[in-house]
Amino acid sequence: VKSVLVMAGALKRAHPELRDEVVLIRAMRDSNVPKFLAEDLPLFSAIVRDLFPGLEIPTVDYGELQTAIENRIESAGLQKVDKFTSKILQLYETFSVRFGVMLIGPTCAGKTTCYRMLAEAMTLLSQDERYAAAFQRVHTYVLNPKCISMGELYGEFNALTQEWTDGLASSIMRSATADESDDKHWVVFDGPVDALWIENMNTVLDDNMTLCLANGERIKLKSQMRMLFEVQDLAVASPATVSRCGMVYLTPGDLGWLPYVQSWMPRALPVELNSELKEHLMQLFISHIDVGLNVIREKGSEPISTVDIQAVTSVRNFLEIMLGSSGQFNS
Repeated sequence: VKSVLVMAGALKRAHPELRDEVVLIRAMRDSNVPKFLAEDLPLFSAIVRDLFPGLEIPTVDYGELQTAIENRIESAGLQKVDKFTSKILQLYETFSVRFGVMLIGPTCAGKTTCYRMLAEAMTLLSQDERYAAAFQRVHTYVLNPKCISMGELYGEFNALTQEWTDGLASSIMRSATADESDDKHWVVFDGPVDALWIENMNTVLDDNMTLCLANGERIKLKSQMRMLFEVQDLAVASPATVSRCGMVYLTPGDLGWLPYVQSWMPRALPVELNSELKEHLMQLFISHIDVGLNVIREKGSEPISTVDIQAVTSVRNFLEIMLGSSGQFNS
């Protein structure tokens, strides 16, 4: 409820001419749609139509931000996919109302690329005097909380000397709070969420925005900072943690496997392959990959479940090995 009210207040201040009903629906949509699956969206839209019949919601124009995101995607050698671009914009909207955000989705759903493209686009806009007031440079700090101990993450006392040693997360947050500029600082926890280490973040994620350490120190975080959790699922996360975070759910189906192949071909195929052969190879992908994936999903069994793009990555690896660097099949 709080995130809807905060977003509605921001919309009303930015667009005072909008009717209250439109502001409320937009706030409900922007705060809830990012966490829904594809099959849930029609149901949500039907409920909104029933509650507010005959009300047309104007399309949101992100203007220079969307243009900058698309430019960064193209500069990175990736494909512009409308659904993926909308997920990046949803992450931006969620950041505006939540201190902690969770990017949820399986491997190869595009979670890392999602926040990286947003950070690069905001940094790019901050260098333009026309948009410097609305966008600031973004600094990201990435760590895996599950590859280190709790003491290495938050800090610990030495049992013999009773000396305090700062942890990785606490030292990152301390250095980010020392920055006096208006730059954004995103601390990215790229790893599974569990009840062991995430519970210590509850005071960070609520209105206090304070990291409490075992030595009694309290690090007050700045409003320019954000906590980003890149996770596969929330199977073991507690309700206390989930309720404090905004959610952006990315599914591999939104991205598909075709953009991956379209980005791979110009970058990795041998230069000896002419455009006609590359076009023929692309047609083979289009005509055979979906058929093969359907056979695997319907009749096959996998010891370890995969998403479609992982199977396509395996096909790509075999092709690169067989083609080699000369553009001819190796014996």
